[in-house]
Amino acid sequence: PNEVIDAVRSLDWPVVMVRGNHDKVAAGLDDGSDFNGLALKAAHWTRDALSPDNLAYLRDLAVGPIEVAPGLVICHGAPHDEDLYLLSAVDAAESLSSSAARLIFFGHTHLPTAFSWTESGVKGGVLFGESGSLSLKPDWQYLINPGSVGQPRDRDARASFIIYDSVAGLISWHRVDYAWESLRTKIVDAGLPVALADRLALGL
Repeated sequence: PNEVIDAVRSLDWPVVMVRGNHDKVAAGLDDGSDFNGLALKAAHWTRDALSPDNLAYLRDLAVGPIEVAPGLVICHGAPHDEDLYLLSAVDAAESLSSSAARLIFFGHTHLPTAFSWTESGVKGGVLFGESGSLSLKPDWQYLINPGSVGQPRDRDARASFIIYDSVAGLISWHRVDYAWESLRTKIVDAGLPVALADRLALGL
């Protein structure tokens, strides 16, 4: 975790971040009582591994939603609830109605997902496949989840990310291989539960 935070802090372009539920528990802002046993062990391990400076950085992460550009918002779970698992069209409708933003990027579920609110209602779901793109309509509202690097949870072990071209009004999603095998070894060697290491190979 120190290396990850150091890498983020050393970036030479503006970085906007919001806290997640694991950040809160690792930083001591939440007791993790709603975590399963494996997740709580990982959060406590992270807390103990972090340097005091990085722990303070984690503790001071902003609470979403944050408007990073006109009409563009980022949040962790949903605009109205930072820890909501936004998985269904019903959740999407509630989230979209709670925000005036045209485009909302969210996380938490680890699933690469796109929902849109159109004249006929909310539609969308998980983004599967090697890559793809979505042209944003100016009068629609969107909820986009880029997925995750590690534990993408759609049974595809590759890292998942999204690029937003604000000039073209285009969202493109991508999958890339990364060295999860060596990461698995490091997780086990660190004394963390083996199940946390094994799930990387399965994309769970």
